[in-house]
Amino acid sequence: MARAIIGLLADVVRLGVLFFRSSSSIRAENLVLRRQLARFIERGIKPRRVDHTTRVSLALFTRLCNWREAVMNVRPSTIVRWHRLGWRILWRLKCRAGRRPIPLELRMLIRRMARENALWGQERIANELLLKLGIRVSPRTVAKYMPKRPPVQPRGDQRWSTFLVNHAKAIIACDFFIVVTATFRVLYVFVVIEHARRRLAHVNVTASPTADWTLQQLREVVGDEGVHRYLIHDRDRIFAKRLDESIKALGIAVLRSPIGSPKANAICERVIGTIRRECLDWLIPISEGHLRAILKDWVEHYNRGRPHSALGPGVPDPPVELALVPKSRSRHRLAAGALVLARSVLGGLHHEYALVLPSARA
Repeated sequence: MARAIIGLLADVVRLGVLFFRSSSSIRAENLVLRRQLARFIERGIKPRRVDHTTRVSLALFTRLCNWREAVMNVRPSTIVRWHRLGWRILWRLKCRAGRRPIPLELRMLIRRMARENALWGQERIANELLLKLGIRVSPRTVAKYMPKRPPVQPRGDQRWSTFLVNHAKAIIACDFFIVVTATFRVLYVFVVIEHARRRLAHVNVTASPTADWTLQQLREVVGDEGVHRYLIHDRDRIFAKRLDESIKALGIAVLRSPIGSPKANAICERVIGTIRRECLDWLIPISEGHLRAILKDWVEHYNRGRPHSALGPGVPDPPVELALVPKSRSRHRLAAGALVLARSVLGGLHHEYALVLPSARA
């Protein structure tokens, strides 16, 4: 449609330019064009298919001249049919039946409310608009602009991501990953992370993981506090049925991720990638004890010194000194007389920085 409008405007501009030319020049040019067109007709060259711009131009401009003698590429009946079709389209636009569509802002608001509230239907959204915002829209109109739900997700079904957000404070996730030592010995690292605070609750190393060993690690994490309610793990053979039953006896529901779906346990998978990228990819552990010492230092840095974007940014277990940092008046200047101290982590692989004020030094 845009291309047809631009082409039609270009033809109108060319027609306006012709009004400034003499009639003898236009007749001579018309004769030259006709002679060239006659050669193409004699050779039987088939022209290209007529586009919408040409149809509109021929239907409009043929009314300004003796078009039955000028048109050669199409039949005169075709020009008449185009003109009648354009007339019907014009009156159809002018006499459009039905109500006008609601404003674009209201349509976007309806779609937003439908996306953010999976349990809401058309009547609930219409009532929300009427009572809270003072906008009177019928439920049928709301249903017209609500986004279509995929067939695999019925209306009212809670998404997995929504479940994780609603129960983040009570969810812990665990998984294994392997590390190869300098002597090519394969060690297994067990990781447990809390969803809400992104805190590494437990990390341990073993050369031969078993269900009993894994159960003991989970018991150390759960304890008697009763804070955790859900445990997410994959379908590895280490997580045996008796292990899940023992965890359920502690009052924790076990959620097993689907087969071949690492995103279902995305937080734990991501922290494993972080451990590799920021720690183990730069160090070669010599033994099991050496690997355990490396992970102990890095977990301390991860929980108490490393900023996390998912927390705002924030730190899972912020030290007391972090809450005492004063707000600087300038965005790009430190407080007067303050010093920045750096503490190396893992022999200088990472550093933690702290602000020391003059009063603290005194």
